[in-house]
Amino acid sequence: MPDWLSTHNGWLWAILGLLLIGGEMLAPGVFLIWLGLAALITGAVVGLFGLGWQAACIVFAIFAVACVAAGRMLTRRKGEEPDAATGLNDRGRQLIGKVFRLETTMTGGEGRVRVGDSSWRIVGPELLAGAEVKVVRVEGSTLVVEKA
Repeated sequence: MPDWLSTHNGWLWAILGLLLIGGEMLAPGVFLIWLGLAALITGAVVGLFGLGWQAACIVFAIFAVACVAAGRMLTRRKGEEPDAATGLNDRGRQLIGKVFRLETTMTGGEGRVRVGDSSWRIVGPELLAGAEVKVVRVEGSTLVVEKA
């Protein structure tokens, strides 16, 4: 059996690559596909140069890192920072640029606005109740506003 493994090492890497790519179809996450591609490339290199299993594992590790890095670059949207948050779970960030009506008169630079069914603390210029304010940034759970 060990002789068969050493003579068919390239095919084993190719089979592993196909299994990983198939695994991506069962559990999509756009990650196994890049490891599968690295295993397929490793299989081709091992088949061409007849590398041993130790060298094949090193080659796979190098190609795995390269393929995952290339995959991240290919799937990143244009103009998006690599780790830019989408704001999906950051409600305050979603409110930047929106205009709201003051619930109460702002005193001491603080007040409140109603956003949907919740009330948010705001800081900004002193304005009377009913005035419209625009959210310019978020500091923790406080909205920083200016007159709209």
